[in-house]
Amino acid sequence: MKKAVAIFFLVTVVAAWTGVPIMAQTHKADDIVGVWLNQEGTGKVQIFKVGSSYYGKIVWLKEPNDSVTGKPRTDVENPDPKMKTAPLMGLVNLKGFVFNGEDEWKDGSIYDPKNGKTYKCFMEFQSADVLKIRGYIGVSMLGRTTLWKRSSN
Repeated sequence: MKKAVAIFFLVTVVAAWTGVPIMAQTHKADDIVGVWLNQEGTGKVQIFKVGSSYYGKIVWLKEPNDSVTGKPRTDVENPDPKMKTAPLMGLVNLKGFVFNGEDEWKDGSIYDPKNGKTYKCFMEFQSADVLKIRGYIGVSMLGRTTLWKRSSN
């Protein structure tokens, strides 16, 4: 035990003296800001910051218009009848994420316009340009993970 304490103390002193952090923060809060292509390649979401929280809105759709009417696609699966006619383009589908100071954006929600449901959600980087998004009900074990790739626009 004394040896472990001595090693920890030595590492702490050397880190302080050299300026090297003991536990380097992997990400900065705003690293998530930008445009992301969903896993299916059918939509892009722009993540942006409002105050200290992060949100995302749909900014591109592979098929922006309804194949039958030719009009812009709307949120037809939304359980709120008033929202069924809202356009999908510009729809805010990520809400209220907060950076935990290390590597995760948590306490947010994700809305899936394919089924009209909203899920609790957290996000973290899988790599520099791949965002892992976990939507779930109740506990994160009961959910689904999708990977989004950073887009150039």
